[in-house]
Amino acid sequence: MTPAVSTTAASGAQPDYTSDEMMSIAAARALEDGKRCFVGIGLPSTAANVARRTHAPGLVLIYESGTLGSKPDVLPSSIGDGVLAETADAVIGVPEVFNYWLQPGRIDVGFLGAAQLDRFGNINTTVIGDDYADPKVRLPGAGGAPEIAASCREVFVVVRQSARSFVEKVDFVTSVGHGSGKGDREALGLPGAGPTLVITDLGVLRPDPETAELVLTQLHPGVAVDDVRAATGWELRVSDELTRTEAPTAAELSTLRTLKEASQ
Repeated sequence: MTPAVSTTAASGAQPDYTSDEMMSIAAARALEDGKRCFVGIGLPSTAANVARRTHAPGLVLIYESGTLGSKPDVLPSSIGDGVLAETADAVIGVPEVFNYWLQPGRIDVGFLGAAQLDRFGNINTTVIGDDYADPKVRLPGAGGAPEIAASCREVFVVVRQSARSFVEKVDFVTSVGHGSGKGDREALGLPGAGPTLVITDLGVLRPDPETAELVLTQLHPGVAVDDVRAATGWELRVSDELTRTEAPTAAELSTLRTLKEASQ
């Protein structure tokens, strides 16, 4: 597979970067200034904090532990990390986060990760294997992700792409995306739009408006369509209007690297 990495030339070229850095920066760019974002720990938190430090200083970060408007100077290790409360505009109870903010649709974007993702954006973070009682791998579990996926106005997913993570059918539906296709969310009574954007280390996918199946709409620099197809466990559809992600700027890379170095 061709890595999404730029090579620095003698002058005027983009700086070197890794495919993970491209993914985090592409995910950060998707977040708009002034929006309310319910942030998951890990890759989503990295991207959200880069966004707030670059183009979206008014982005309101909300974490499951009850911190509203957190502005951490390091990446939190968990939702219980003290830096989230110390830098928050307010700290409220977990029931209020879900009952007042999330369920009535007051959160613009839910930002989630995944261990497995299928063609309709359903997420598994529970078990790998067919037997729930005796799985091959027991994952961290749901946390607040099912509610986030159900009730946020829209959901962004950030995940490293491989045939192991992008599967025909998830082993367990932890968080419903688009079910088995268009109309399933409405039938289940889920108020949010569900996954509208999936950002990976290879490119960006969006649901087809007619079927809700994920379609490749954007390639990161240095990545070919065949690379993405090889890392997908189903027959991937490609947009007729496929675009190319802009490489990270020096400022974006500096912000990301400084944040990660401070968190070590």
